[in-house]
Amino acid sequence: MNINLTMLADFYELTMANGYFENGLVDKIAYFDMYFRKIPDGGGFAIMAGVKQLIDYLKKLHFSKEDIEFLESKNIFSEGFLKYLENFKFVCDVWAIEEGTPIFPNEPLVVVRGPVIQAQFIETMILLTINHQSLIATKANRIVRAADGRAIMEFGSRRAQGYDGAIYGARAAFIGGCTGTACTICEKEFGIPALGTMAHSWIQLFPDEYSAFCAFAGIYPDDCVLLIDTYNVINSGLPNAIRVHKDILLPTGKRLKGVRIDSGDITYLSKKVRKMLDDNNMQDCKIIASNSLDEYIIRDTIIQGAKIDTFGVGERLITSRSEPVFGGVYKLVAVESGNQIVPKIKLSENVSKITTPAFKNVYRLFTKEGNAIADVLTLHDEVIDDQKPYTIFNPEHVWKKKRLESFVAKPLLKKIFEKGKCVYTSPDIYDIQKHCKEQIDTLWDEVKRFENPHEYYVDLSKPLWDIRENLLSSF
Repeated sequence: MNINLTMLADFYELTMANGYFENGLVDKIAYFDMYFRKIPDGGGFAIMAGVKQLIDYLKKLHFSKEDIEFLESKNIFSEGFLKYLENFKFVCDVWAIEEGTPIFPNEPLVVVRGPVIQAQFIETMILLTINHQSLIATKANRIVRAADGRAIMEFGSRRAQGYDGAIYGARAAFIGGCTGTACTICEKEFGIPALGTMAHSWIQLFPDEYSAFCAFAGIYPDDCVLLIDTYNVINSGLPNAIRVHKDILLPTGKRLKGVRIDSGDITYLSKKVRKMLDDNNMQDCKIIASNSLDEYIIRDTIIQGAKIDTFGVGERLITSRSEPVFGGVYKLVAVESGNQIVPKIKLSENVSKITTPAFKNVYRLFTKEGNAIADVLTLHDEVIDDQKPYTIFNPEHVWKKKRLESFVAKPLLKKIFEKGKCVYTSPDIYDIQKHCKEQIDTLWDEVKRFENPHEYYVDLSKPLWDIRENLLSSF
């Protein structure tokens, strides 16, 4: 979307930037990590999304004449600082975990290195972009996994929080495994299939249900899906759909593609509908269900024997209604002094808010068979040699150790900007979705449980742990 979002920033980012400028810190190099603390819905993992939109934002980062005039009108920014913004050029290095990758709490998802004014200023957009899409991709994948191979269509545009929530939520939902979206613009912008049939208003507009179905079938004979719950699914909607199949479609060599149920007890109704369709030699006619669905309702309908082929999921997906905040944070972790990188730590009485200092990398360790064992946070220039034994340990309970003899180590952070220039090409959305499925398949089933999942290990390397402990003990 061709919008300049440079001024979409928390105001304190500008007041601090002005302060840095006035204190001679324009060229002070700082390191920031974006990470999250808790997996939504008590799940075992989340999914990284939003990197493409972050790249688009950083590429367009500039202050327009109108931006400068607005800031000048506040009468709190120095003339020198405003001149700096007028000639602003993004020069940071940025690393990110690739979209579609399973992610876990307290590991860097995005790392920024650069002049502190710039690295601080982009905080808000990094957070809102990665937080939102990672939240929706994570929710969508839970729903997709609950459907156990049945297709999930994202139907939530009209319930999203604003048009960007609808558009980028649909994109994230596709990454998470949805087959398509009701949001038409997403096919134009991203190539995500736009899907849909009719609303109840179509049927109400005609003299009767049968006439409405006939009119629709006449226009869309190759892709005819009829909504059968406007009046009565079993006594009206389905019999009329079967009549249209026999009277209108079969004589032209076409077949009814599907029927949709949008209300009532979809488990009970789907069983009745399936039997009536099969009794009329319509075994190929699919049953689609919608109406305030989520992963738990879908899972229960399947357990109860529902005969549903495809689910349309709206508001509970596009808003992640059960837990609508991802909770990612953006924290300073190091600064440069001369040729040295000086780690920084934030302390808190709330232990979960203590940061992990230093310029870092993230490794994922796999078995030789391809199963993910653990993630290890290391110093950025540290290398895990998977040709030698390696010991991982719990950073809070260090006596909990595991020695790995045969494993594969893969770094997760990819460089996306170097000195302000994009050096990364975002994959096609279908490749991201494929990557997501493949990487989730590397996780143990115990990590993928909806309730009480196994806690995936996110450990610190010994050098990084030493730095953290030394800083903690110095206060």
